[in-house]
Amino acid sequence: MAKFLKRGMDASAIKAADAKVRETVERILADIEVRKDQAVRELSQRFDHWSPPSFKLTPDEIERAIARVRKRDLDDIKFAQAQVRNFAQKQKETLRDLEVETLPGVVLGHKNIPVNSIGCYVPGGRYPMVASAHMSIVTARVAGVKHIIACAPPFHGGPHPAIVAPMHFGGADEIFVLGGVQAVAAMALGTETIAPVDMIVGPGNAFVAEAKRQLFGRVGIDLLAGPTETLIIADDSVDGEICATDLLGQAEHGPTSPAILLTNSEKLARDTMKEIERLLKILPTAETAGKAWADLGEVIVCDDEAEMVREADRIASEHVQVMTRDPDYFLSNMKNYGSLFLGPRTNVAYGDKVIGTNHTLPTKKAARYTGGLWVGKFLKTCTYQKVLTDQASVEIGEACSRLCMLEGFVAHAEQANVRVRRYGGRNVPYGEAAE
Repeated sequence: MAKFLKRGMDASAIKAADAKVRETVERILADIEVRKDQAVRELSQRFDHWSPPSFKLTPDEIERAIARVRKRDLDDIKFAQAQVRNFAQKQKETLRDLEVETLPGVVLGHKNIPVNSIGCYVPGGRYPMVASAHMSIVTARVAGVKHIIACAPPFHGGPHPAIVAPMHFGGADEIFVLGGVQAVAAMALGTETIAPVDMIVGPGNAFVAEAKRQLFGRVGIDLLAGPTETLIIADDSVDGEICATDLLGQAEHGPTSPAILLTNSEKLARDTMKEIERLLKILPTAETAGKAWADLGEVIVCDDEAEMVREADRIASEHVQVMTRDPDYFLSNMKNYGSLFLGPRTNVAYGDKVIGTNHTLPTKKAARYTGGLWVGKFLKTCTYQKVLTDQASVEIGEACSRLCMLEGFVAHAEQANVRVRRYGGRNVPYGEAAE
């Protein structure tokens, strides 16, 4: 049976915090829907101390921002975007339009149609999330999305050059320096100066994730990607230092980021906890990472690998890093995860920043029913049907008529009956099933 050496915050406390977030977001969305630009500007001033003449960057402002980025950084951004673009293109190549004759004269098919317009949110409050621009904008471009707008919060009183650069290189048509719920709401609902989009994508804090949840239906969303989560599955083939480093590497995202160690070695578990305490004394982001670890960190010791799989699937973490003698065992057996990082040579930071897989992933157990953002999220798989012969229409129509009457849908049945009469010469009384 799994044994907890450390537990995170009580579930009831987390639920209470979520309720406060929900209420705050409801008020903000209602205000923006009514007062539009005026509400957006007031909220930006209140939360970000930012109220420029225009939130949208001009081409000259974009160029000036990019000019402030070091050449090495620009090269690295372009390298990362090349990896993301290449993997997204390979994923797209697995998607095929389909047309098949399922019965003589009956043709069914589907087409993969890109979403027309999207809004990409790039977080940048605590840290400028440069890589999030690659993950949403580049992937959407590969999918064939026609119009892309992008928002990121101001950073130190203006646009962050290292976010503007990947937005521009990735292919954003419009770039806005605007953050938080107000940015997501403006893109989804539209204002006097921001046209509404069909879909909102990108990660964010708990407020951004809640805004996406509440807006879903009015617009599409990629998924509910809230505060970062990480789960490390390890055995004694690795040591406490690498486990502690990788746990804190994700905990520094923010004080609400869970970091969990799952192991079958109690020695490794205790060594990792000691290493975390040591590293928190020298880590520059220790204030943030330390609070996340104190409030939401967990250490769980299991009897064997099978129990580790069961616990991992229960946790359904966003990121799962496997450092065991046989990491492929977990690839073969785990079902609930956002993305797997297999073996000690890789880590979550690679996926976050540069390796090519998408870092916008499901959180809060959403990995039980969805994967992360990928090129297919920007494509609508839409079906169509054709009936080419009289005989096929009559064959389908007779069965359809009877099934409609079975359900009590008389007018539905007549849609079938009129074709049975016309194309089959059958005398089917009005309002009765074809026999």
